[in-house]
Amino acid sequence: MPDSHPTKPQRHASHGGDDDNVVERRTLRDYYIILRERVWIALPAAVLLSVGYFYLQARKTPIYESVASLQFEKPETVVTSQGVVDPSVRSDMDLNTYIHDINSNRLRTSVVESITPDERKVLAKAAMKRLPPGSMPPPVGALLGSVSAEPIRSSYLITITVHHEDPEAAALIANRYVEKFMDYLFESVGGKNEEAVTYLKGRAKQLQVEAEDAEKQLQEYMRLHNLVSLDKSIDIVSDRLKSVNSALTTARLDMLNVEQLVQQVAEFRKTGKDLLEISYIATHGAVPTLKAQLNEAEQTQALLMERYLEKHPKVIDNADKISITKIQLAKAVDLAIADLNTRLASSRDNVGALQKEYDSQESKELSLRALSVDFNSLQSRATVAKSYYMEILDRLNQTTTFKNLDKISLHPLDKAQVSGGPISPNIPGIMRTSIGLGVLSFLGIAIGLGFVDDRVKSAWDIESFIGVHLLGIIPQLSTIADDEKIGLAQTSSGNESGSEAFLSLYSSVKIQSKLDFPKSLLVTSTIPGEGKTLISCNLASCFARHGKKTVLVDCDLRRPMLHRHFRQPNTAGIISWFEHGAHLDGDILTNADLGLVKLAENLWLLTSGGRSKSPTEILENPVFASLIERLKKQFDLVVIDSPPMGAVTDATLIAERTDEVVYVCRFNRAYRKHIRLYIKALREGKNEILGIVLNGLSPRRIEYYSNYRYYRSYKKYYGAQT
Repeated sequence: MPDSHPTKPQRHASHGGDDDNVVERRTLRDYYIILRERVWIALPAAVLLSVGYFYLQARKTPIYESVASLQFEKPETVVTSQGVVDPSVRSDMDLNTYIHDINSNRLRTSVVESITPDERKVLAKAAMKRLPPGSMPPPVGALLGSVSAEPIRSSYLITITVHHEDPEAAALIANRYVEKFMDYLFESVGGKNEEAVTYLKGRAKQLQVEAEDAEKQLQEYMRLHNLVSLDKSIDIVSDRLKSVNSALTTARLDMLNVEQLVQQVAEFRKTGKDLLEISYIATHGAVPTLKAQLNEAEQTQALLMERYLEKHPKVIDNADKISITKIQLAKAVDLAIADLNTRLASSRDNVGALQKEYDSQESKELSLRALSVDFNSLQSRATVAKSYYMEILDRLNQTTTFKNLDKISLHPLDKAQVSGGPISPNIPGIMRTSIGLGVLSFLGIAIGLGFVDDRVKSAWDIESFIGVHLLGIIPQLSTIADDEKIGLAQTSSGNESGSEAFLSLYSSVKIQSKLDFPKSLLVTSTIPGEGKTLISCNLASCFARHGKKTVLVDCDLRRPMLHRHFRQPNTAGIISWFEHGAHLDGDILTNADLGLVKLAENLWLLTSGGRSKSPTEILENPVFASLIERLKKQFDLVVIDSPPMGAVTDATLIAERTDEVVYVCRFNRAYRKHIRLYIKALREGKNEILGIVLNGLSPRRIEYYSNYRYYRSYKKYYGAQT
């Protein structure tokens, strides 16, 4: 049962209190239920997989193991430095070097070449059993098996392990590897220290001369170019170059601005525009003052002309003032233009000077950097030559100290023995793995199928996944006759667990309902055969038994069933009433077309009145809604048994006329996603969903699947008899 869908997990407890917003989550019991339900599917598959794995692993070719060991002596304290070919182990790095030598192709080739014809027969004995008669044996290199050398942690021990199909061959190869590795060490160490000392002395003298020559060349180069600190000189020139470049950029921007102003002045003169519109000229020197005086004089002249004639002395004086001011303003504008041209020439001279300075500094920097290439080359050469010389001198000192120590501090510790039994296949290990694989397969298959299965099985499916309250759980009633099932809620005898289940359902419906009487209650399901008719009858009986005047209405007009359960004729009812004009005059209890039948105290039945292939004509007609409302005036509760929502749309049409809905779901029958879809449709239709009734659980399944334990408590208290 997959958890991938979003849930509406709030469950409202029927008793209020702190349980009003309890969130249902899967528990270990839920997973136990999943395993228990699918044990006979998952168990055979897990057993088959486990046995198949065991069979395949157990049939593999037997492999034998032989182990030989080598021990390095602890280095003496007299030897303080490592020789050129020092065989003693002083660190993990040394030990790993020898491990690599043992695993190398060189040593493997040496072992292959040492194999005699008789030994080759031993190596090929197991391989020849698998080959057809008369076949040539494989080459020796392919008969060595698997060889590995490993150090034993925190020790000076090395183990050489050989895996082979033949136990004698495994022991032979392991011991031969030890012999050839010992020969390799003796050949590498014995008698070679004197030659190493002689070689190192000659090489040291040669490197000393090279180092001195390199140092002399470096000093001569520095003297020739008057270099004391090349890096510092380059830094000074570089900083100066950056400063000049910044100043040059600023000067060029200033020159561009002045050139734009000069060009603008020329364009204004060419087109006859007023030069005072240029901001630079309008704000230069005395231009703003003269411009203001001219404006003031012109305004005064305008006022004088209104009061005097042109020949008036004041008018003439003011006109002369205007002329003089215009002449002064023109001179001020010419002065501004002259200053602008002077500024342009100055900017160009400044840019030229800075460009020359920049070129000069750039040339100096390039020259110094050109020198740095040769300088660094000479300096690196001198440093490397000196380093080589010091390294060879140190190696010479070490070799001189070690030249008389030809002893190899290594000897075989344990020879490889012929194995008494194969290490592979490891039957106990394979058995443990098979059991583990079987258990994991069983859990994986069972839980996987559980998550894939989308049918409703438990309270968790209803409350957490679908997001609807679980009204109650109805047990299996297969041992009870159909006639007795309908009347379980009317009697206190018979099947106690079934009667108690319907009484509990009655209590849950009352608690969950938010509406007062009178009201209408629709009972529907997803698919046929989920027990909605059984629930409708017994729920109506419970309300009637508790004093509520109740009418049970059969709205399954396509396949009516209520009249059969109560052994009543189906000639009168909803269809008959509709065909005869759908009259609601007078007392509906005596309406012959409706044919209401009293079944018990406070309980009436309204049958379908026949069958209809197109009941939507009735259900969509306003008279049907009027019928429901009239029944609500006559009765406290109208319980409507409708067709399944997954089969036809009748239930949706009926739901539009009713106040509350009880949804019936049979155990392991309908799919959660379908129920969730129909519940969503009912909610979108503004219906009050009281909850879901889970029907058809066996007593044992009730114990495991339900979160309610009243069945067990009931049995303990009353001693129920099934």
